[in-house]
Amino acid sequence: MKFAHLYSLLFVSIFFNCCGQKRTEPHRDNINYAIKDTVTAYGPNRMVRNVKQGRNGTILIASSFAGVFRYDGKSFTNLTSKIGPRRYWNVLEDRRGYLWLATTDSGVYQYNGKSFRHFTMREGLASNRVFSIYEDRAGNIWFGTGEGASRYDGKSFKNLTTNDGLSNNSIHTILEDRTGKLWFGTGGDACVYDGKAFTVIRNKEGKAFYNVWSIIEDRKGNIWFGASIIEDRKDHRLSVSPGLWRYDGSSFTKVTNRGASAVMEDKKGNIWTTGSLNPNGVGDWALSRYDQMSLYNKTLTVTEIMSIKRMLCGILEADDGSVWFGSMNGVYRYDGKIITDFRSKVYQK
Repeated sequence: MKFAHLYSLLFVSIFFNCCGQKRTEPHRDNINYAIKDTVTAYGPNRMVRNVKQGRNGTILIASSFAGVFRYDGKSFTNLTSKIGPRRYWNVLEDRRGYLWLATTDSGVYQYNGKSFRHFTMREGLASNRVFSIYEDRAGNIWFGTGEGASRYDGKSFKNLTTNDGLSNNSIHTILEDRTGKLWFGTGGDACVYDGKAFTVIRNKEGKAFYNVWSIIEDRKGNIWFGASIIEDRKDHRLSVSPGLWRYDGSSFTKVTNRGASAVMEDKKGNIWTTGSLNPNGVGDWALSRYDQMSLYNKTLTVTEIMSIKRMLCGILEADDGSVWFGSMNGVYRYDGKIITDFRSKVYQK
């Protein structure tokens, strides 16, 4: 347990909240449709925050300032060449085949394969700083923003903020569990929404979780997430203990003290994480795999797939079983034997 700085950028904003519904046609941007998509054999060399599965086995990659890329197994296509540089953070392909591109400076873009629609606070989005995108069972698209959660039903936005009972407005991740409840991981804690009220999740000592970036539900219905517990506060410094947690519906288990900024379950039931090996985020970050046969044992079987002195970000198990993960300097793929760095050789030096 070590002291970590409290950076205000990651936590609760104190600005105006756009609550309720607002139905407005998206405004038109200076999107240059005359520009052709950039196609290259190499992936981005900038920070890759998230990697998602697209249709027909394609891989979608959100890279800050570099763009949102689609990999078809042979080449990378920058889908945002017509838009230009933005702080791209996340990407989602919905059930209709529409792509949603989240930025932390310009709201979200919807792409139907031919043209873009741009949604910002003008159209009712809670904030132009968007971290997460999630499609629920009803087909609504949820956005986790720096000023609350926004739900888009195809016509208008409905926003949930602290004014509605949300515990913290900085929403990092959203999950709908098998019971229909919504889980929100925030810069302050984790909470559950049953459609009427929000409940802040606490461990058995009664302490709320802190700085939750990823939440998943495994095949058994357990909820997994990486988060810290605040042990002490001194001025603007926090003493925190990070870890990977599992919730079985009644109690929480701290599975490991390793940091877990991203969490994933693969097809075999193994749990994968990316996270810092140091509580303050300095030093080595690792891609780790926790063997499913040991998840409920006192001693875990963990395999450290890769360790690097730079931040590692989102994880994806692709349709072919390979594991993709983002980093501060690009995207990697692990096929079970070899880790492939998709940057050009110039940047790999």
